[in-house]
Amino acid sequence: MNILKEFSVNDKCSYLADKEQTTHYKVIEECSRAYCQELIERGYRRFGKMYFRPVCSSCDECKSIKIDIENFEFSSSQRRVIRKASNIKSYIQQPSMSRSHLELFEKYHLFMKEKKGWSHTASTAQSYYSSFVDGHNDFGYEILYYMDDKLIGVDLIDILEDGISSIYFYYDPDYAQYSLGKLSLYNQIIFAKQNQKKWIYLGYYVKDCPSLSYKSHYKPYVTLNGKPDLYEEPNWN
Repeated sequence: MNILKEFSVNDKCSYLADKEQTTHYKVIEECSRAYCQELIERGYRRFGKMYFRPVCSSCDECKSIKIDIENFEFSSSQRRVIRKASNIKSYIQQPSMSRSHLELFEKYHLFMKEKKGWSHTASTAQSYYSSFVDGHNDFGYEILYYMDDKLIGVDLIDILEDGISSIYFYYDPDYAQYSLGKLSLYNQIIFAKQNQKKWIYLGYYVKDCPSLSYKSHYKPYVTLNGKPDLYEEPNWN
């Protein structure tokens, strides 16, 4: 493992209007599963070789959140989503990149720009590779969702010692009737239960950000207190 560089950036907040944010970054070559676990437990997220977390001095609205898998029980409505998708096939493998990946990624983000006003910059093969393929080492995976041999969803995850860290999910909006975002999370939970994992790390929960506030619907969950250093024991409650 080699930390290539470490730095902080000040910018407009990604989640709350009229706020600034400070984000700390680590760029790590050949990160080990154990070190990735330590970072995720302390509120970092991973895109490619880049690990980052907000370290804003005047705001603590971004709460790292994880689902308690041992005590999670599916509701009847959640089970209906799973049953409805019984004809959708899924495969897990190391992250890859194809024309189908790139076309689906672009289609999803154009849809979200129209639906939710997301900012949009056309993706490139290099940017996709840097964010979702590079740096996966021995713990990064993708779950591919297919309907009749057509790629309709891609779920990027890290499988860690004690749980699964959700990185990113994108899907074909033409198949929205299958609630693919929910389905991908339910399948993560099923996988975690089958493999005796304790947690699904869901990234950041921000109460007043609609794109992130939904995470509190998945109970029981715990959130991380503060921004612990690597030498400090993380406190989740």
